[in-house]
Amino acid sequence: MTTIKILPHVELCPQGLEIQTLPGTTICEALLDHGIAIEHACDMSCACTTCHVIVREGFKSLNEPEELEEDLLDRAWGLEPQSRLSCQSIVAQQNLVVEIPRYTINHAKENH
Repeated sequence: MTTIKILPHVELCPQGLEIQTLPGTTICEALLDHGIAIEHACDMSCACTTCHVIVREGFKSLNEPEELEEDLLDRAWGLEPQSRLSCQSIVAQQNLVVEIPRYTINHAKENH
């Protein structure tokens, strides 16, 4: 099992949380499986940026991002060098520390 430490997020995880997940699971799936309602407007099909996370520790242990993910990340709010789309980030054996950004860009939710 791999541990994912989620840093506190005002709405989704106010106290922060440590969860366990199996390698091969995406970060998004792991968060949802543990009751953290991270947005995923495209149903995890790599078509939006609502599941954007910043991987503070363990970034290099994740699978390499594909070109589509990198292109989408350019549109994410609060982009950092360790940013990933959680629906595309496959957990390996190394423990992770993940930050969920305060805001997302969700055009459907915002009536765009």
